[in-house]
Amino acid sequence: MQTEETAAANLVYLQEHGLCESGVVIGVDGHFSFGESTITARGLDFLADDGGLSAILSTVVVKLHADSIRALLESKIEQANLPAPEKSALKARLAALSTKALETATTDLVHRGVDYLPNAIDWIRTLLGG
Repeated sequence: MQTEETAAANLVYLQEHGLCESGVVIGVDGHFSFGESTITARGLDFLADDGGLSAILSTVVVKLHADSIRALLESKIEQANLPAPEKSALKARLAALSTKALETATTDLVHRGVDYLPNAIDWIRTLLGG
């Protein structure tokens, strides 16, 4: 059986995380008064298997324009230790690459970049503040 103190503490905890409005009032004498408790939209999304509307609204979309990717790859070609005719040929083939092929190549590039990142876990820890 849950005590009033435990129930109040749990409701306040959930409120602190934005999952409900607790309705808990703690009197100066330390006694608890319970008003109407309500679940928030964030609380409902937490309970939803798919993350609810928050999962959709919190999605981050990164758009990379084809020209930006081409410029990045062209820069890498320029920096490469290759003979000028080979650089020229690679840049010409890059310029002729379709947007769809460039999109596929970019996805592959991101995957390979993460795979070859020497300190991937350290980088992820830094990114996530831990």
